[in-house]
Amino acid sequence: MPSVASVSVDRICQLLAELAPLTLAEAWDNVGLLIGDRQQPVARLMVCLTVTPPVVREAIARGVDLIVVHHPLPFKPLVKITSDSTVGNLLLQLIAARIAVYSAHTAFDSAACGINQQWAQGLDLRDVKPLVPATDGDDTVGGGRYGSLPEPICVDALARRAAAFCGAPSARTVGGIGKVGKVAIGCGSGGGFLAAAKARGCQALITGEATFHTCLEAEACGIALVLVGHFWSERFAMGRLGERLSDRVRSVGQELEVFISHADADPLRSVAGGNLES
Repeated sequence: MPSVASVSVDRICQLLAELAPLTLAEAWDNVGLLIGDRQQPVARLMVCLTVTPPVVREAIARGVDLIVVHHPLPFKPLVKITSDSTVGNLLLQLIAARIAVYSAHTAFDSAACGINQQWAQGLDLRDVKPLVPATDGDDTVGGGRYGSLPEPICVDALARRAAAFCGAPSARTVGGIGKVGKVAIGCGSGGGFLAAAKARGCQALITGEATFHTCLEAEACGIALVLVGHFWSERFAMGRLGERLSDRVRSVGQELEVFISHADADPLRSVAGGNLES
């Protein structure tokens, strides 16, 4: 029986760059292969939203060769890598275990099959276009998305629909009197898309999180906000990215085990108000 050819880190980098071209990334971002040997074979690949201490422990325990993560590690340039810092400690552990790390981040946000496009499809928006086109004449890629709902709905109904789509346990809203028909989307910390949403005539913006002052600005200019949480607004798409990678590798006769991290979790939790008793 012939052996199944292994896939290299470099080949997976190429496939990821096809799905989310790195030219779409924001200038401030740190994307691509961040740790690793391009020639190293990959048998086990794990996807997650953020590399955290529990995620690194899981990757080592499960014999992972490559982590495809949304948020880059490292994100900012480093002048030293020591165990004195959380980032340095994580990097040292990953390098010692020969675990490569790849991040597409804002390139995946803006890609034709990226997170914001998946949001638009999940909400069944019509006439979908980027809020901020990446290039002239190409309305399939760029920052954020906007489009029209099949029929106008109230903001609370939109919030419930958004939370159900991404698996969030709840959603918070700002403003929103009456019904909304044209909706903007900006995953993660998407408050910066507020001006673009207003310019496109949107009545609501769905995002993960926004600052207090962005919430006040949205309320003042009459645009409702739906906040599903940074984690929930993006993590659902990482599992789908892993499935795409697995399908592409297998289509050319190579084998790759892909799974989503169990340790990747929302750091925020809610506590009900009430009495001050312990």
